[in-house]
Amino acid sequence: DSSDDMRKVQRREKNRIAAQKSRLRQTQKADTLHLESEDLERQNAALRREIRQLTEEMKHFTSVLSSHEPLCSILASPPPPPPEVLYATHSFHQPHISSPRFQH
Repeated sequence: DSSDDMRKVQRREKNRIAAQKSRLRQTQKADTLHLESEDLERQNAALRREIRQLTEEMKHFTSVLSSHEPLCSILASPPPPPPEVLYATHSFHQPHISSPRFQH
């Protein structure tokens, strides 16, 4: 019976250590998730600030464009025709396979 008691004590000690390690891992995981969450919150806030800034910038440029359009001589006249493309008089055709070993 004393050897059974000894095994029970050892098993309880081993179980106590395993439970302690498990709780420690759980705490570390929670801490890591908390830090990651805080970092994502900071990134989210920075991106929201950037969106607000870009939205204001877009409003400004839209306003500038709207005030410019009625005065713009380029927009009032039709676009010029595309320039003529001049091609060389010689042909660029080359045989598909020019290596002697592929010719019969």
